[in-house]
Amino acid sequence: MSESERTEQEREAARRARAAARARRGDDSAEPPPLIVDSRPSEPAGEPPKVPQPRTPRERTARRERTAPRERPTRRAAAERPRRERSRPGRERRTRPGGGSRPRGGHGHMRSARLLFAGVFGVIVVALLWFLVSLFQPFAGSGSGKVTVTIPANSSTQEIGDLLARRGVVSSGFFFRLRAELDGDHIRAGTYTLARGMSYAAALTDLTTASGLAPTTNVTIIPGKSRYQLDQLLHAQGVKGSYLRDTRASPLLNPRVYGAPAHIPSLEGFLYPDTFQLRSPISIPALVADQLTEFKAKMAKVNLRYAHSLHLSAYDVLKVASLEEAEAALPADLPRVASVIYNRLRLGMTLGLDTTAAYAANNYSGNLTQAQLDSASPWNTLNHRGLPPTPINSPDLTAIDAAAHPAHTGYLYFIVKVCGNGALDFTSSYSQFLLWSREYSDSLARRGATKTEFCGRHG
Repeated sequence: MSESERTEQEREAARRARAAARARRGDDSAEPPPLIVDSRPSEPAGEPPKVPQPRTPRERTARRERTAPRERPTRRAAAERPRRERSRPGRERRTRPGGGSRPRGGHGHMRSARLLFAGVFGVIVVALLWFLVSLFQPFAGSGSGKVTVTIPANSSTQEIGDLLARRGVVSSGFFFRLRAELDGDHIRAGTYTLARGMSYAAALTDLTTASGLAPTTNVTIIPGKSRYQLDQLLHAQGVKGSYLRDTRASPLLNPRVYGAPAHIPSLEGFLYPDTFQLRSPISIPALVADQLTEFKAKMAKVNLRYAHSLHLSAYDVLKVASLEEAEAALPADLPRVASVIYNRLRLGMTLGLDTTAAYAANNYSGNLTQAQLDSASPWNTLNHRGLPPTPINSPDLTAIDAAAHPAHTGYLYFIVKVCGNGALDFTSSYSQFLLWSREYSDSLARRGATKTEFCGRHG
């Protein structure tokens, strides 16, 4: 049966139903039912005609939807169809663990992560390139100008690198140390003529071979020598200049830092004794500079707590150390000489040291005249109580430590031991001191010598 025929039957059934309803109500005024000509075969005789039951609006709507012709989907509708309906046949959509589909922003997060990784990687590459260029300096040269640099013995590569960086020879002490340790070459102590702005490789070449070494001379300053004595020795060696003049003052050291008065006549006591390697020909200002630099480094290691407890300054300690240095020949005697000095100072006694009279007179021959012994010079402790105004020489670290940490004794006197090879005898008894003094004088008379502490094998 076609769609048009079925629709006509429905209309016919509706008309029949309305006519039957009017007949039951006895509506005489109703019009007789119209004559319907039906082309279908008639119902069998004896069976009442089937009257179609009226349908509800929902049923009619559902029937129309079933019978309505289907429209072909347009291209736009297909594009708007959910993506899963357009997936290939037989292909299953992957789901995330625990169910659910991938969030819409997943691709954006992954792209941000890739960009972040690329940025970090780029920074690392740039930093590595900078480090390698700074370390190997492919564009640096041999520098320009001249710089004289002295590398102290036993210096570490870090100390050498810092020294070269301060002098402008290399750009970085840190990278110089790395290059030196990578190359593994041994840097030789000495004085070098280098250039400013050298590459690390060029500087290491000069520092590890003889090519960079400047001609030098070793100058040894003996502990216990005064400025006057050193000036005479340097003149005797043919060194030009005046040591006395160049050691009156220096911008490299301020004596007041160590407790010295505002105006002192010289740098006596601050000129550290040691062996110095100086560029030839010897320059006295260069020697003095090295002595003062070394003094500051050594003095920084001294513990002055005990001296401060006695209300003594570092400058006072230098005075005591210089007196020890002049009186004692053996290091073991230095702390005991210091104890004698402190004991006599505490008791208000004069120190009574001939070496201070010799300093005042600049007479180091060992034969002081009576006039020199009776000198009124404030440096002469035979006639003046207390310490001299300044140190009487430049002591080394051993003497300075002994002055800062004296032995704890009751000694008040000491004298050179006869045939003791420089050793001293100590006592707290004045009568014992006088006895030793007579023995010493008798030994000098027998030997016809000016000194009797070194007697030799047959003494």
